[in-house]
Amino acid sequence: MPESTPGARTHRLRVVEVVAETAEAHSLVLQAPPESADRFTYRPGQFLTLKLPGADGGPVARCYSLASSPHTGEPMKITVKRVADGYGSNWVCDHLAAGHELEALPPAGTFTPASLDGDLLLVAGGSGITPVLSIAKSALATGGRAVLLYANRDESSVVFRDELRALSEAHPDRLLVLHWLESLQGLPAVDRLAAVLAPYADREAFVCGPEPLMDAVEQALRTLGTPGDRVHRERFFSLGADVFDPPAVPRAAPAEAAGTAEVELDGETHTVAWPPTAPLLDVLLAAGLDAPYSCREGACSACTCRVVAGEVAMLRNDVLDEQDVAEGYVLACQALPLTERIEITYC
Repeated sequence: MPESTPGARTHRLRVVEVVAETAEAHSLVLQAPPESADRFTYRPGQFLTLKLPGADGGPVARCYSLASSPHTGEPMKITVKRVADGYGSNWVCDHLAAGHELEALPPAGTFTPASLDGDLLLVAGGSGITPVLSIAKSALATGGRAVLLYANRDESSVVFRDELRALSEAHPDRLLVLHWLESLQGLPAVDRLAAVLAPYADREAFVCGPEPLMDAVEQALRTLGTPGDRVHRERFFSLGADVFDPPAVPRAAPAEAAGTAEVELDGETHTVAWPPTAPLLDVLLAAGLDAPYSCREGACSACTCRVVAGEVAMLRNDVLDEQDVAEGYVLACQALPLTERIEITYC
């Protein structure tokens, strides 16, 4: 089926199966139509942005990580855990069944290893296991090794318990799963985490879960000497605006001549006029270019690109660290031009 609205980039996905992982978490097995299948190739650790019906009749956007692996041949699957008073998660768990259809943006996100060949340290808390499981399965399928520390409230809260056990039994020499249950071990404090993670502090780490857990893990790894650029965090966030409507790009005022952006995207170079008050992403989408994005709020990193020449300013940045910015990476949805000519690459 073609995209639902020009510029919106959404595609229809069919719900093939709904799997009750726990009393609070459901997995949706999804299938893209043949004409959109190439748009839903993804990397381990990425997520989908779903277009859900809002309580007021308008659409709302919610992002859910893929729990499946692109390296195993399994169908695409997201997992949604109920959140108290969470509109999106409760709507998905209460209303969706096999045969239903959803609108979604193509996969996005940068919480994904550059290589799956090495030894990885994976840490997850609660529903944060979803992208971490995708990474673990992908590493095992391609010859890598992983240690996974998984924190939960109690045993009944462990999502993918049987799948994790099966993976451990199938790959006993390449996957080690360590469970942390708060009902037995208490909250994961920094010093206790450091003791558990010490043997694996030289590995590249991927951490996803509640903010306090991620903070504690990052601090523990820092005390163990793990370089900051080897610790990757995935953040959960709620979107406050309708990210699906095509953006309206303001014209440059007479005293504000539009600059020029040369953008390398999908192997092609495009030249577009860039008004000084318009974010780069809006300019690209309005020009009909298929630039990646998800939240359009500076919170998810899906639209990350790199400035090769010229200068830009960002209105907001909640995800890129100082090293990323120093290397020229910017969020297209928040980038404004500071120079007349700017070169951008998405490679």
